[in-house]
Amino acid sequence: MRRTSMRRVLIPAAALVLTASLGSTAHAEQSTDAAPEEVSSEQVATQETSDSAVEGPTMSAEEVALEDKLDALPEVSNDSSAPPRCDYPYKKWLKITSKKNYHVPSWWNGTLFKDGPGGTMKVKVEKAGKISVEVSGSIEASANAIIAKSKATFGIKVVGEVGITVGHEYSHDIPGRKYGHLQYGSWGYKTKWTKYETSADRCGKVKLGSGSAKLPTKSTGWRFWTTSS
Repeated sequence: MRRTSMRRVLIPAAALVLTASLGSTAHAEQSTDAAPEEVSSEQVATQETSDSAVEGPTMSAEEVALEDKLDALPEVSNDSSAPPRCDYPYKKWLKITSKKNYHVPSWWNGTLFKDGPGGTMKVKVEKAGKISVEVSGSIEASANAIIAKSKATFGIKVVGEVGITVGHEYSHDIPGRKYGHLQYGSWGYKTKWTKYETSADRCGKVKLGSGSAKLPTKSTGWRFWTTSS
């Protein structure tokens, strides 16, 4: 059984500073809550970053056509001793099997905060940082290959890295008797991928492993959710 590995490509920066307005007893603290109880469906306080993103690679039409042809081959168990009897080239490639909207958070200290119950949270990005692709799976997979194949498969505008800049202010009301959470990040995607290679006889494809990836875009902003405690 292959061991599952996790590869996170991140460049630590520093913090966001948050202040709260709840009257004389108001306070703000860094949150340790892992799972949101209620998540806002609105991409709140979103801005487009154009000059601090690493676009990442793309695939040529010829590469896309070849991998589409190989994807259509039947999946088989590899027999390394089988002599080639079909004309398909030997190649390793990735297939992106799904995608969903995903807020890729910034992970350096001070980017996740909690306040309440009730009141208003006021936040501001005061130090810059970068958010990069995160890849996990049962086998090694290239982040560049996942970016390129995701673009080709779904036409999504993902990037290899996006910069978080200073000065993005935001204010959000907290419902009464609820605790509010705010975290900054990129409004990107979570994809699932499978890695294949051509079989020894060149007539089928062999599954090597699979995993997932979190891909940022140039669209950045705050994610807000509430909990009861």
